Amino acid sequence: MSRILAVDYGTKRIGLAVTDPLQISVNGLPTQSQANYWAFLETYILEEDVGKVVLGYPEHADGAPTALYPHIKGLARKLKKNFPELQLVLHPEDYTSKRASEIILKAGVNKKQRREKERIDKISAVLILQDYLGHI
Repeated sequence: MSRILAVDYGTKRIGLAVTDPLQISVNGLPTQSQANYWAFLETYILEEDVGKVVLGYPEHADGAPTALYPHIKGLARKLKKNFPELQLVLHPEDYTSKRASEIILKAGVNKKQRREKERIDKISAVLILQDYLGHI
């Protein structure tokens, strides 16, 4: 089996999470800046036997895509062009940032660490991937 990589795309930061090779557990990867994420993805996909990428996409309450949707579709096209063997899946992210913030708060993380947006992005990516795995 190969790994499944999840992407929580944002205009400033990209949250990432990945399964183990047996697709049993999910772990967060270092959050990447907009400027650095593509180089990280290229290297990671080539070195870690990633077979599928799950792209979280946000929707409004009425189901309409948000302003991020064209960026996410652009990333999907770039991934397909550079890695034609990859399976790509768009998966709704259903308020993962809010849920990630609640998880961090319940975990007792101190106020200074709760302000670190990278932590929220990483946990959001983990939630996207866990939700996806729960639906396959």
